[in-house]
Amino acid sequence: MSASRDTTARWNHNIHYHPLILGAVPAGARDALDVGCGEGMLARALRRTVPRVVGIDPDPDGIELARSHGDDVEYVLGDFLAHPFAPESFDMVTAVATLHHLDAAAALDRVRELLRPGGRLVVVGLARGGGPAGLPYELAGLVAHRWHTLTRPYWEHPSPVAAPAQTYAAMRELARRTLPGARFRRHALWRYSLCWTKPGEGVLG
Repeated sequence: MSASRDTTARWNHNIHYHPLILGAVPAGARDALDVGCGEGMLARALRRTVPRVVGIDPDPDGIELARSHGDDVEYVLGDFLAHPFAPESFDMVTAVATLHHLDAAAALDRVRELLRPGGRLVVVGLARGGGPAGLPYELAGLVAHRWHTLTRPYWEHPSPVAAPAQTYAAMRELARRTLPGARFRRHALWRYSLCWTKPGEGVLG
């Protein structure tokens, strides 16, 4: 396998939190959707435990790279907010470094529609620091970044980038209003996680 195809050694701030997502896959999940899948690294990892995985991304270059791996993940070139997925058709929805590219409130509403009862959303996202209260996290991020990049190469993903407009506090409040009971955590390496399980007793209940 060439270096360009070997994904096992890749590391960056998003990949660092893939284990958090993979550890949250609901038992018995049949269908998963990765929003903003890029070249498909997380989608391929999800497929190891979930029978059907769909990745959606509006970037044609990213989708072309994802499809070039020849796996059995279904890759969709399109807009997550507009694509006609059937309601309650997924047991898990993931989004890594994606919500700040979208209308976050609309995206969370859309996820609520797409998850089956008992299904789970896991987000790893970016936000702005929001003042002096965030300084300890900023310092922790610098230390963690330095340590990790001394031990492994940093992989620059090919997907488009954008600066987040929302602060961590604003995203926490949005999650509280939109997804009651969601768990929001701020992490080092300039990321937050959001985990929510849709109420109700479906096949995963």
